[in-house]
Amino acid sequence: MDLNEDDSDWTALYRSLSPRFPTIPETPDSQSQNPMIIKAGGSNDAGLLRLTAMDDCTHVEVIDTCLESPSEQHHIKSLEAELATLRMASSTAPHPVWQVDDAGVVQWHNEAYASLYHRILEETPNPQQPLFETFAMARQPSGNTRASLKSNRGNEVLWFDVTTMQAKNLTMFHAIDINAVIQAEVAQRNFVQTLAKTFAQLSIGLSIFDRNGQLALFNPALVDLTALPAEFLSARPDLLSFFDRLRDNRVMPEPKNYHSWRQEISEVIAAATDGRYQETWTLDTGQTYRVSGRPHPDGAIAFLIEDISAEVSLTRNYRAELEMSQSLIDSLGEALVVFSAGGVLQFCNAAYRDLWKLDPDSSFADVTILDSIRDWQRQSRPNPAWGDIRDFVFKVGERAPWDSVIDRDEEDRLICRVSPITSGATLVQFEILEDAVQLHPGKLSLIQD
Repeated sequence: MDLNEDDSDWTALYRSLSPRFPTIPETPDSQSQNPMIIKAGGSNDAGLLRLTAMDDCTHVEVIDTCLESPSEQHHIKSLEAELATLRMASSTAPHPVWQVDDAGVVQWHNEAYASLYHRILEETPNPQQPLFETFAMARQPSGNTRASLKSNRGNEVLWFDVTTMQAKNLTMFHAIDINAVIQAEVAQRNFVQTLAKTFAQLSIGLSIFDRNGQLALFNPALVDLTALPAEFLSARPDLLSFFDRLRDNRVMPEPKNYHSWRQEISEVIAAATDGRYQETWTLDTGQTYRVSGRPHPDGAIAFLIEDISAEVSLTRNYRAELEMSQSLIDSLGEALVVFSAGGVLQFCNAAYRDLWKLDPDSSFADVTILDSIRDWQRQSRPNPAWGDIRDFVFKVGERAPWDSVIDRDEEDRLICRVSPITSGATLVQFEILEDAVQLHPGKLSLIQD
């Protein structure tokens, strides 16, 4: 019996006898009786193993009834037990296993190989016709090869990962079913293609950098917005090279200090990693870009570049129109104030603020018609017109303009005009009565009445 350097005598004995006598104890002191008789595991093996404890030692005796040498008989029976185990392992293996010689002829195969052979070719295995192109595989060094099989019954295609193991003049093959892996790869490829087509239609420039900081994905809009060559982007530049090229192309604002440029870019990358980076770049060309950085799974970072020049121009024009409209109504001598259909003050002019000593813009909350009426009542004499103005502002349906005289004191009288305007809003005008008589002398008798 072979004895390894690190093995004890009993370990060597156990390793040699256990294939034939599976119930041999792992340690000599664990036997349940003395002497201990152990039968061979094989059904056709009549051999016995007798273990007898003798003081500090154990007497081991192998008993065979045949005429051959007991050592030879034991060796044969051990090999038979090991062979039975190997046959059991190969027959129950779920994946095909087969062996070919130097001529490419199948010398042995397991049941999984025969089942697959019948499934593909609908016949029993032919040693001269291997299921796979084993002759070409056998000429290659040991390793893995991905191979496919197409069934004769239809368009069914099965994929396998074939492992080649060289042993003298024979080659052993193991085929592992990888159809689930192939289907997952196809699904992933289709998903990536769908995303790529979707990204290609976006007007927003998209660039995704992997965990190593290299460009992994970009869309055509990025090329259009940044004027970066597609060859440069396809070479997978890193983040610093990407921003350096943007600066060279004057697609991002000039840095205030070139010495701190790298530090600024590092801060941009750190902010994008946390999802905090969002800035507006105003370029020398007059264009305005909105740039944002977002973290992606597995340490990736995505930068989105959007051209908002039209939006900014529209906002500026709108703001300019508002300022012009406000300046226009501020130039009018009449006090004007506008309330929405919901009764919220929309805007007023300077004459209104001077007349009533009010500044709605300084209030954090919305100023309503009720708030305004309370301020008007506090600065004037009682008048039923206030309730009429309130009802007019909230009225739904057709409305007709009307006038009323408001007395602030004995010497200060106002004419109040209430008019409906667009979107259900209401315009309220206040004009000092003296100015009103001069501008509208025809209404003097009506006002006096």
